[in-house]
Amino acid sequence: MAKSKTRMLIAIAMLSSISFVLMLLAFPLPVLPAYLKIDFSDIPALIAAITMGPIAGIIVAFMKNVLDWFFSGSPTGVPVGHMANFATSILFLTPVYVIYRKVSSSKGIAYGLGVGTVCMALGMSLLNYYVFLPMYSYFLNFPAETGTALFNSIIFGILPFNLIKGIIVTIVMVVLFKRLKPILDKVSESFKVPNIN
Repeated sequence: MAKSKTRMLIAIAMLSSISFVLMLLAFPLPVLPAYLKIDFSDIPALIAAITMGPIAGIIVAFMKNVLDWFFSGSPTGVPVGHMANFATSILFLTPVYVIYRKVSSSKGIAYGLGVGTVCMALGMSLLNYYVFLPMYSYFLNFPAETGTALFNSIIFGILPFNLIKGIIVTIVMVVLFKRLKPILDKVSESFKVPNIN
């Protein structure tokens, strides 16, 4: 039991490190605001979730943001962007884990990623509207967006960005999953996560 926990901690640490490196390779989309950047750092968190359970995935998502905050800092002094990224990861990976537990196949992972994309896009639209964009304005001492301006920022910035990000990550994850499924199955079995074939 202790040996299994040790291996799990090592695996979580490795996936957190990979996730952090992938976070550094973020890139903007030309048609959207430059502060919105796509990265593939959620893929290690997804792998952790489907092989070791949702807590492992959440820990990886948390650690990548802590490492990035220490390494890159935050323009607000408070890790608002990192908190938003962490929330994004939870909204994305939780549906994937729940659905994949019930349907442990390529179709299950694809369906889970699709649902995760929708949850992430809608959830982050609401969280940015009510929480994160107002926090940015407060800590940066900028005039807060309100009314139509705030609504447009969500509808024409945050929402399409998260949909595009989810679609891109889904494509990459599905391709990786098809190649890595035998390995993921063995890892899942070694950690004794229920309902993973």
